[in-house]
Amino acid sequence: MNLGGKTALVTGGASGIGRAVCERLAEAGASVIVTDIDEARGEEVAAGIVARDGHARFLRLDVTDLSSIARVAAAVRADPGRLDVLVSAAGWDESRPFLSTTPAFMARIVAVNYLGPVQVAHALVPIMVEAGGGKIVTVASDAGRVGSMGETVYAGAKGGVIAFSKSLAREVVRYGINVNCVCPGPTDTPLFASLPEKTREALTRAIPMRRIAQPHEIADAVVFFASDRASYITGQVLSVSGGLTMAG
Repeated sequence: MNLGGKTALVTGGASGIGRAVCERLAEAGASVIVTDIDEARGEEVAAGIVARDGHARFLRLDVTDLSSIARVAAAVRADPGRLDVLVSAAGWDESRPFLSTTPAFMARIVAVNYLGPVQVAHALVPIMVEAGGGKIVTVASDAGRVGSMGETVYAGAKGGVIAFSKSLAREVVRYGINVNCVCPGPTDTPLFASLPEKTREALTRAIPMRRIAQPHEIADAVVFFASDRASYITGQVLSVSGGLTMAG
């Protein structure tokens, strides 16, 4: 897949799936704007891409902060003045029984995982409209498709991302913008590593492929949706879960 000449912005690009997405987009030829709240690791990702003869830069972005989002949107308008690919990969969760959650915890889950992609799209989609088209890929979760014990609020937020993506796809298709959603299953990320060992082992046993995903395997699905090979696909949800969620 060739994304040469394209500019792509990735939220949550400093680690995990977001980092893999940045690297895969750069390998496909895109100029990548790595964004994250973690400045040190985000700069590291961008520098690593440049060291491999790719094109990347880092912008600090807190997807829960409207002023931060506005600053990034202004920077994109100023340089390069267009946006071809937007990937919302920023996310946060902690495994907790629903009855043990607090209002503050629930508010943070929703702010990062649901309102984050909504607010970022609201600020950046106008740039894509002005440019005459583009590709938006949201990274939700299979928890949002089929539910997940210990992640009830997170699952609800990710289910919202799925519905948001489908609705946005209907609204912006007239502008030549495709919107699709990738739903990872258990993946080798810092979030997965934070789960109790017994939970990680049980999830791995439940996957027909008997292993969790590597971040680059999720990133490959994102790059497909960002490419011209997905030009006639919009409003779709793709599970990348090693067969864990074949139905639902």
